[in-house]
Amino acid sequence: MDMKKFLNRYFPLLPVLLVLLPLFFSHGCANTTQAPTGGAKDTLAPLIVKVAPPSGMTNVHRTKQEFVFTFDEYVKIKNLQNIYLSPPMKRPLKAKTRGKSVIVYFEDDTLAANTTYTIDFTDAIADNNEGNVYPGFTYVFSTGETVDSMMITGLVQDCNTLKPVKGAKVLLYKNQADSAVFLESPVAAAITDDWGYFSIRNIQDTLYRLYAITDGNNNNRYDPESETVAFADSLIRPVIVVDDSLPELIKYDMKDTVNCQKRKTQYELSLFKEKNAKQMIVNKVRLDDRTNYITFMAPNAHVDTMWVRGVPADRLITQFNIQRDCLEVWVNDRRAMPDTFFAYVNYLKTDTLGQLSPYTEEVKLPHPLPKVKRRAARRELKHEDTICVYTLTAQGETVEQDGFQLSFKVPIIYEGFQQMSLRIVNPKQQEEPGTFKVIQDSTNILKYKIVPDVKLMPGFEYFLKMPYHTFRDINGFYNDSTEVKVSLPSDEKLSTLTLHLSGVDGKYFVDLMDEKKSNVVRNHIVTKDADLVFPYLKAAKYCLRITEDKNDNNLVDTGDLLARKQPEQAKFYKLKDDSPYIEVLERSEMEQSVDLRELFKK
Repeated sequence: MDMKKFLNRYFPLLPVLLVLLPLFFSHGCANTTQAPTGGAKDTLAPLIVKVAPPSGMTNVHRTKQEFVFTFDEYVKIKNLQNIYLSPPMKRPLKAKTRGKSVIVYFEDDTLAANTTYTIDFTDAIADNNEGNVYPGFTYVFSTGETVDSMMITGLVQDCNTLKPVKGAKVLLYKNQADSAVFLESPVAAAITDDWGYFSIRNIQDTLYRLYAITDGNNNNRYDPESETVAFADSLIRPVIVVDDSLPELIKYDMKDTVNCQKRKTQYELSLFKEKNAKQMIVNKVRLDDRTNYITFMAPNAHVDTMWVRGVPADRLITQFNIQRDCLEVWVNDRRAMPDTFFAYVNYLKTDTLGQLSPYTEEVKLPHPLPKVKRRAARRELKHEDTICVYTLTAQGETVEQDGFQLSFKVPIIYEGFQQMSLRIVNPKQQEEPGTFKVIQDSTNILKYKIVPDVKLMPGFEYFLKMPYHTFRDINGFYNDSTEVKVSLPSDEKLSTLTLHLSGVDGKYFVDLMDEKKSNVVRNHIVTKDADLVFPYLKAAKYCLRITEDKNDNNLVDTGDLLARKQPEQAKFYKLKDDSPYIEVLERSEMEQSVDLRELFKK
């Protein structure tokens, strides 16, 4: 075939070949079964690009008003309750999305006249695709001629743990009567963030009562039956003028520890649960044949006498918990127990006039298992069901102070501490016997502390042995044998912190806590000036919490709002730079002086 005929025949096919050839070779350069990656994941939070009407507007209509917040991408309302109006209205505000906008509006309610309002977004909005949360924004408007310009800041914490409380409502009232927090809506309010921090902005320059509550039913009022409360001791007046550049008004990412902790606080509010005004039995539980619980509505229950039908008085063992709102009742009797205990409790109960009066109440305590299941359980008894149950533990870091900790499941009726033995093994593996003393817990008959009567030495091992049949419990069961070994820590990197306490004029709990303020590492109780030693500490940052116990009842007593009584105080010690952290370095012996009179401002 000559060239001319070849071109005439195949040249028209050339364009088709140019299209198909890349497809033939595509398997060599791409995996056609794998979907495209779609690019990098979006990690940026949405941003507001437009607000209508603009923030700071005055003379805003009091009815049927809408506020439109337009973002740079499509968003969703993650948590409507975190779009909060101050001062709050009778009905919560409404919000919906339209395109890239969030529209906030009020249903039927009329805004108050000549009032400055704020709409606060806190972790309420997220983008549609990746769920990136918008950190927050505060929108301000007024139904009058001017916008109020003052502000306050503060911190809300739990009175016992001093942990910050997220989601608490902080309320301001012009009405100076304490009854206002029960009956009225506040004139301004805010919700605490993850750090327990709050700022109430754009308020009037006047006197206020300041409260915080855990508003479980979201009605912006204090309900003492179910909520906790905090209050400032005296009337407050704002002294700071609103400036959006202030760190206290910037909406930080809650994971931004440095900036969140830099915010200054004017007021610290400690939430407490008031004692219930009514006293009565609210619950009763029978756990097994011989163990029962009776629970009271309020603490400090006063029980005059208690008896159980068919059980001799000397066969009952009773114990209140430390709050005295739960009574444990054990029956020390080997006979078969009835299906139902009939207990009679003579105590001070709140009558119809609200007064405490003597009252005898019958309490029925049925067995938790029917007879059929109890018979089956007895046929399938395991070893642990036929022994005296206990735990015996010791920690090298605390054995010098706390000794060996012994705890029983139920009361014991025979104790043979003299049968227990302590042996000491030195670094050369030479062994000698040791002595110990036994201390029963003053608040719990089930717990004991066994303290070696010798000075503990590094490199030595201490073995506490409990033989068979050392103890017998109310079920008639004896204990199994065990031996627990403990030795002082030998890590040379560990350090010692000594606290020189002065100004001690009562009883205090001293807790050394971790950096997160979530765990107590060591603790002491002091009643006079003392040097407290905390040995064997790892290099880390620690916090020092000190709690007063004015009436020596081993509790942090709660407050009383109407009596203007604060709960017993707990404080974190702060260094001169206002930091709550004591940094312990490796291989160090550190000292810190703490003046409790100065700490508690006495």
